[in-house]
Amino acid sequence: MKKDCIIVGGGLVGLSTAYHFLLARPGSSVCVLEKDSRVANHQSTRNSGVIHTGVYYKPGSYKAQLCIKGRLALLEFAALHNIPHSICGKLIVATTPAEMDQLTALHARGQTNHVRVQLLSPDQMKEKEPFVTGLGAMWVPDAGVIDFRGLAEALVEQIRLLGGEVLTGAQVLSASRAGEEWRLSGTFSDLTSSSVVNCAGLYSDRIARLFGERPHGRIVPFRGEYYVLKESARKLCSALIYPVPDQRFPFLGVHFTRRFDGSVECGPNAVPAFTREGYSWGKFNFADLSDMLGFSGFRRLARRHWRMGAAEMYRSLFKSAFVKALQKLVPAVTGDDLAPGDAGVRAQLVQPVGELEQDFAFSESPGALHVLNAPSPAATSCLAIGEEIIRRILGDGRGSATGIASR
Repeated sequence: MKKDCIIVGGGLVGLSTAYHFLLARPGSSVCVLEKDSRVANHQSTRNSGVIHTGVYYKPGSYKAQLCIKGRLALLEFAALHNIPHSICGKLIVATTPAEMDQLTALHARGQTNHVRVQLLSPDQMKEKEPFVTGLGAMWVPDAGVIDFRGLAEALVEQIRLLGGEVLTGAQVLSASRAGEEWRLSGTFSDLTSSSVVNCAGLYSDRIARLFGERPHGRIVPFRGEYYVLKESARKLCSALIYPVPDQRFPFLGVHFTRRFDGSVECGPNAVPAFTREGYSWGKFNFADLSDMLGFSGFRRLARRHWRMGAAEMYRSLFKSAFVKALQKLVPAVTGDDLAPGDAGVRAQLVQPVGELEQDFAFSESPGALHVLNAPSPAATSCLAIGEEIIRRILGDGRGSATGIASR
């Protein structure tokens, strides 16, 4: 069956891409293929649920520009479709003199990115979050939280109302060129299209290889584990409490997040997973692990940053170490205040030289576009990313940002 556009992957980026194609070309035949029995089962919903502002990201990058644009589109869409969300603000806390210097630099970056930011004294900081301790903080008033599961379901509804299809249990197993079109085969009736978009997240590099691409780098899965504050301890966090991030890495550090339902999550850490859907230490896949260990980029990354990796794994295995990290921000929290929470897996592109890809990354070839790196803040940015993808595949290859060039 022929389609005007096929999207591989039913996460938020894939759903947004389908939605924007149907808006741009009303009446088109668009199909989203999702291998799981439910859309948005991975990065899209296994996260903190935070609406990011773009304060962290390199000015001019895809992450900076698409996060800022995407946040506004997200809030408009959420209001229109009654998706639960709250703009509660974020406090980024410095606990050492070195972090104070980094906080000043982060404040300057936020201003460059046109994000509202305010440096706070310790007294002003405690007015926002009475249980926080630090040398100073930065207040980001436009950060918030949202129900990303609700967002995914609303996008599916809109896609179907606009005449598109969303197929679950539809795994792509092969892709072959048929003239000007691609033929996709798998656990569904064969489909053909002259326009295919790969938004497969954890499997995006493997899907790209089915199309004959040689991605610059490989997806390495990093698991992030969460605890939740017991109801009696929720008073310790009013909104969002974050540490000053290490700019060498795209991870933001263990933080506190008051969700839209009033619960408070604590985490995540960042440890390599033993399989691409490795949501616990017990999840193991020999082929996935061999693929990761056999990749020279991962080995170089491990050699360069083994101390950080060891610390993250120690914090994963020993709750007391996790609590100690939380106590840097909120000294009053104890192990008894925490209950086990969920876990997520970040699909992180690692370059062959052993560096983590810091920006969103796309690859284009005739009739196909591959989204090769779209971790956080992709959920916040999803509507802007989808619009960017459609602008590219419908003929405007210039894009709207100056981050990673198409390869």
